Amino acid sequence: MPYRVYILLCSDGSYYTGSAADVERRVWQHQEGVSKEAYTYTRRPVKLVWCSEEVDRYSDALRFERQIKGWSRAKKEALIRNDFDAIHQIVTDERERREKKKLETSALSEVEAPPPANPSFDFAQDEDA
Repeated sequence: MPYRVYILLCSDGSYYTGSAADVERRVWQHQEGVSKEAYTYTRRPVKLVWCSEEVDRYSDALRFERQIKGWSRAKKEALIRNDFDAIHQIVTDERERREKKKLETSALSEVEAPPPANPSFDFAQDEDA
């Protein structure tokens, strides 16, 4: 059975990402508020704004769903626009920010690190001497 990943735009402007074999039915469930515990229940109406190609295995759809859920809003919006160049640029920018922060953190820790403690020496003389 094929599965698809989808993104809904909620009434509060947030995005919900999910996966299902029957996306149309699943969107209907979100829209009708079938589950009061669902993220979308208090954010209706919802609008389907993106849907992936079909994949054969649910595990693949679930992995992609979780990946998208971890993305920034800008990255999700680039996906919705099918702007893969923008996604690539966002990834590049994120990587550069992480590297810069990593370098700043390591430089800061070197400056703030206390000097190494002097090793203790035993100045007692050997008894054989």
